[in-house]
Amino acid sequence: MKSFEFTSPATVEDAVKQLAPSDDPSVDVDLNPRPLAGGQDLITTMKEYVTQPVRVVNLKQIPHLDQIEFDGKGGLKIGALVTIAQLEEHSDVVKNFPGLAEAAGAVASPQIRNLGTIGGNLCQRPRCWYYRLEHVVCIKKGGSECYAKSGENKYNAILGGGPSYIVHPSDLAPMLVALDGSVTVAGPGGASREIPLGKFFTLPSVNVRRENVLANDEIITHVNLPGSPFAARSTYLKFRERDSLDFAMSAVAAAVELDGENVKQARIVLGGVAPIPWRVPKAEALIIGKPFSPELAGEVAKQALDGAKPLEKNAYKIPLTQTLVRRALAKVCGAQPAQA
Repeated sequence: MKSFEFTSPATVEDAVKQLAPSDDPSVDVDLNPRPLAGGQDLITTMKEYVTQPVRVVNLKQIPHLDQIEFDGKGGLKIGALVTIAQLEEHSDVVKNFPGLAEAAGAVASPQIRNLGTIGGNLCQRPRCWYYRLEHVVCIKKGGSECYAKSGENKYNAILGGGPSYIVHPSDLAPMLVALDGSVTVAGPGGASREIPLGKFFTLPSVNVRRENVLANDEIITHVNLPGSPFAARSTYLKFRERDSLDFAMSAVAAAVELDGENVKQARIVLGGVAPIPWRVPKAEALIIGKPFSPELAGEVAKQALDGAKPLEKNAYKIPLTQTLVRRALAKVCGAQPAQA
């Protein structure tokens, strides 16, 4: 690991100042200062020399960013330093946002959930092994080629890929997008902005070196969820190779509002298959105004994967994700689990 300066600011304003990037345009983006929350991802990338920040800015001394608050209208405000375990175990989250609690519980292992934070989970870097290999300079590290495209691509994107075929590793992100979540972001000079999570993540075709719209001297302070009629009927289903400590090969976040037996609103967001949480509005539209049935769920699942372009070794993600979509819809609509 390269040597670095370590600071522990006491305020958001000071943290932002200490994250200011170099004025020298020749300085690689991965050398700029980085914020530290739980450290589960940042420390790993530093050990692998993927990122080599000149300064690490510890956020854990900033007060009031580790709290979960309900607004009295069904909405939820989550501090960026809230741990994933806190989110998973909070009784009001479990009751009112069950899909979010399930997503939190699907993250890695209990040890990691006790340290990892919601802000860090949303901002973690890709897990593609080419990107993580120290001596491989892939396109995400300033090179000219995505080696996964023609190489080992079992875990890579089938939707939204190119010129890089990473998948976003967050379990919380698809569920938060499905629940119409947003993030409050603090920037220089006391500036603050709120960004819908559906617009927070960016495709490699927009900026291949980054995964979201945060500037280097901005930090997430809170994640916000509105009170919504479909939050209580939400779920997160994840398929992984190992029972714990593994990232999604495919995942589905789903939420619905029912009007009698008919679906009034629906949200379906795919995880583990694209560089961003992949919402599928055309698939959502198929179920609006109709009662759930296994046959309809099959049509929705097929539409959800429309346009998928698998690489040589990951075509399995199409039927796998379709199965998860069917099962998720059966669960949130109160039906029996759909068969594979």
